[in-house]
Amino acid sequence: MTSPGGSAKPLSQKALRLLVSDLAGKIDRLEHEVEQLRLDNQVLKDEIARLKNLPPRPSFNPSGMEKATQPRSTGPGRRPGRGTKRDRVTREVTLQVEVPPGSRFKGYKTLVRRDLILAAEVVRYKRERWLTPNGKTIIAPMPPGLTGGYGPGVRRFCLALHTQGQVTTERLTDLLNGIDLSISKRQVVRLLTSDLELFEREDHAILQAGLVSSPYLTVDDTGARHARRPGVTTQIGGERFTVFRTSRSKSRLNFLSLLRAGRDEYVVNEAALDYLRRQPVEAAVTARLTKLQGQVFHSQMEWWQHLLRCSINIFDRPLLQSLDEAATWGALRHHGLMESTVVVSDDAGQFRVATHALCWVHAERHLEKLMPASPKQAKAVELVREAIWCFYRSLKLWKQSPALGAERVFRQQFDKIFGLRTGYKELDALLARLARRKDELLRVLERPEIPLHTNASENDLRACVIKRKISGGTMSANGRLARDVMLGLLKTCRKLGLSFFTYLGDRLGLNGDQPRIPPLANLVAQAA
Repeated sequence: MTSPGGSAKPLSQKALRLLVSDLAGKIDRLEHEVEQLRLDNQVLKDEIARLKNLPPRPSFNPSGMEKATQPRSTGPGRRPGRGTKRDRVTREVTLQVEVPPGSRFKGYKTLVRRDLILAAEVVRYKRERWLTPNGKTIIAPMPPGLTGGYGPGVRRFCLALHTQGQVTTERLTDLLNGIDLSISKRQVVRLLTSDLELFEREDHAILQAGLVSSPYLTVDDTGARHARRPGVTTQIGGERFTVFRTSRSKSRLNFLSLLRAGRDEYVVNEAALDYLRRQPVEAAVTARLTKLQGQVFHSQMEWWQHLLRCSINIFDRPLLQSLDEAATWGALRHHGLMESTVVVSDDAGQFRVATHALCWVHAERHLEKLMPASPKQAKAVELVREAIWCFYRSLKLWKQSPALGAERVFRQQFDKIFGLRTGYKELDALLARLARRKDELLRVLERPEIPLHTNASENDLRACVIKRKISGGTMSANGRLARDVMLGLLKTCRKLGLSFFTYLGDRLGLNGDQPRIPPLANLVAQAA
């Protein structure tokens, strides 16, 4: 190689090394400048879009790892849709035809017609009034199920369309008035939000049964406005149930409180003390709480008063939160909840309780968010993603029929993949961070029944997101309760393979004295 000045004199080996080193430094600086210019350009584009009131930059595409690793179907059959269910014939009509004399009867050619009869029924009840000899007036009682002068059929129609059909109250009002059922929007809101104690009790029973019987929970949350203030809706679900809870906070203490299934106790037991020892709490504080071991406090105020008697500073908020978390976890274990349940989450900090497992789809999604500045870096990201997808496919196949002895091989392969060092700083840091979460990512090797992802939670929360986009937030406590309870019952019915419309009819007394659907909590517990 000749010298840079154009001279024909060849360079020495030392000069070549210096030249290569200098050129490599220039290339690195240029790549850094290009990346910085690209980021600055994107910031300018976002600012221009904001000033012009244009929609913001779309978020990153979801990970395709789950679909790409699904086994391909080899059979020629077609998956049956929802319309393939057997029809229940409600009426049979025989159609006759004139035939010439001497014809032979060859049976029937059947055809099923499906139709819907939707009409308003306005009934005037004439209640007898009697005056007894002693001057007391007796009036015939009204039939059960009436709410503000409207029957249970109207209420079922409103609950089904508002919850399952995502129809707003204004459109429901127009629809009902359009079929000659005179009703106001205020009355529609009453039908949707009042007298839900029966459904609320069943929702609490479902959560209780799920926490006791389900081997795992998949959890997630999304934003939700209530009374013009931001809040959060938390989804807690398993294979056979789903519940939603809306609150102001998304802290770990709030999540543990939701897992108590409506209870308010604080318990100091061995589980609470073990939880506290894993927190950055002084040993002297833990020693003082040890004297309270075995005690149950039935309210938050009673619990805080005992902390004051133990000379514990309850005005130290981080300390108080750790103590509340420990006592709440002790209450869960005191009632036999979460004994061997695995919590599968997207790595949000508030969900790291009990035996925790990480969602593989969310973990791989971080790789897609990397923005390589050179073809070499892009190639490194692509190769690592391919290796992770291959490993994930193997995990899915093993999960279908777990074989003994394969756990050690999976752990070795995990170490090889996430121990790679590619020279791409951000990618290597991400791999090292995921390697530290090895136990949570490979929890399925200990518990093959748990899922590898939280897609079920995201699917459940989609109904909350759609309702938020259509109807906005809630204003009253009854409205918030109605939204959470009815959406949870809807998702639970779907997971149990039940008709939500039939379920509403059973609970509102429209299917007779003998309901066709037993309590959902029993079905959730039986599934275990």
